[in-house]
Amino acid sequence: MSQVHNVLFLCTGNSARSIMAEAILTQEGGGRFRAFSAGSQPKGEVHPFAIDLLAREGHDTAFARSKSWEEFATADAPRMDFVFTVCDQAASESCPVWPGQPMTAHWGVPDPAAATGNDAERRFAFADAYRMLSTRISIFVNLPIASLDSLSLSRRLDEIGKA
Repeated sequence: MSQVHNVLFLCTGNSARSIMAEAILTQEGGGRFRAFSAGSQPKGEVHPFAIDLLAREGHDTAFARSKSWEEFATADAPRMDFVFTVCDQAASESCPVWPGQPMTAHWGVPDPAAATGNDAERRFAFADAYRMLSTRISIFVNLPIASLDSLSLSRRLDEIGKA
């Protein structure tokens, strides 16, 4: 069997986008990827609209907890192959040094937790963020990672972030 790649999705609060990305990659990765998520300033709880949406989309949500990215910067943490920021604030913060120098890219997605309006409008923001993440992750999991050199892979990851 080919190598299983560890992927970390980062956001500031680790309450919505990064959690959704973790769930999507876990389901779509076909056993080739192991997904994780974390935040620079974790909220301490996952947004209930994110949990509800993931459950409706058929994802197991038992994994979901808001956690600090510091958990993944320790010597005994899983070695990451890829680190993706999914919010602009986390992308501009100074990240910990990740052991093994993983590939990094920024896949900015608007924060659904910041959406205003009635519940239907706010839930739509979560569904829209989910759709964006799902599209990007679908492209990512279908890349011929093993056959791409590091520079080509880096360019492709940046292109996915613009999808």
